[in-house]
Amino acid sequence: MLHGEKILVTGPAGQISLPLARSLAGDNEVWGIGRFGDPGSREAVEAAGVTTRVCDLATGDFGDLPRDFTYLLHLATFRRGGLDYDGAMRVNAEGTALVLEHCRAVRAALVMSTAEIYKPNADPWHAYRETDPLGDVNSQFDPTYSVSKIAEEAVARAWARTAGVPVVIARMNASYGPNGGLPAYHLDFIVSGATVHLRWDPIPYSPIHQDDINAQTEAMLAAASVPATVVNWGGDEAVPAREWCAYFGELTGIEPRIEVKELPGTLRGVVLDPTARQAITGACTVGWRDGMRRLVEERYPGGVRPGGPVVGQAGRLLAALESDPDA
Repeated sequence: MLHGEKILVTGPAGQISLPLARSLAGDNEVWGIGRFGDPGSREAVEAAGVTTRVCDLATGDFGDLPRDFTYLLHLATFRRGGLDYDGAMRVNAEGTALVLEHCRAVRAALVMSTAEIYKPNADPWHAYRETDPLGDVNSQFDPTYSVSKIAEEAVARAWARTAGVPVVIARMNASYGPNGGLPAYHLDFIVSGATVHLRWDPIPYSPIHQDDINAQTEAMLAAASVPATVVNWGGDEAVPAREWCAYFGELTGIEPRIEVKELPGTLRGVVLDPTARQAITGACTVGWRDGMRRLVEERYPGGVRPGGPVVGQAGRLLAALESDPDA
């Protein structure tokens, strides 16, 4: 891991960014900026050893935030559902330019993108390469996301060339760990007795555990370049969502309730070709079965209690799915 650096993390209260910031804070001076709109979110970040400032990427007003960071981890994103394309562009694209410019002194910047920028392929097992076509994934749940993240990548690429600062753009897949992620939310649904909604079956992903994300961050930053490096960031194994749900059923003793409603035009699979990432980071160390077994143990340390409420991000996702069955 990195040592003795001054690192800025945007969106530090997020699912990936909070445990990542915590892992870095023991050996580095870590700062975090965000809106901290959820009650207790700023306190949770500060408890992880991170110095915080309240900033809104949409305005570009960074107040007294220092500029002398050695690394930038730009993980903040606009993902609020609805059709506010202007707001999504203002945060994901313009906000990226503004925070990169503020941190012009860094040695390298990591800009977190998403696997949801790939043009949907009819083959659910197609392993997307970094050079594959990009396009709108036609998400009913969050229609602005893929388009604005493509714009974010364009901004980051242009900024790397104009500023001459190394950038790596990482296209994240289904990340998970005790702090959340798609598999974690499916687990919460299963434990509560709620239905797991799938838009296709099979719908395979390349899940990556938080431990591997934390361990691979330094190598990712070392791969930053001018022009920007673009690399998939997912696990080494392709796993259908139904298969990990079945495994959660085995581990918890609760039969998953799964409903499939095919949504034409959407991604039928989100498998990433790991070749380029493996050349940078080496192989992942957490296999999906071991990682998801640990997920059950860490997310439910006192054991599962079937039928409880779904809370947090999983609860918000479930409420959105139940209010709009096409989401």
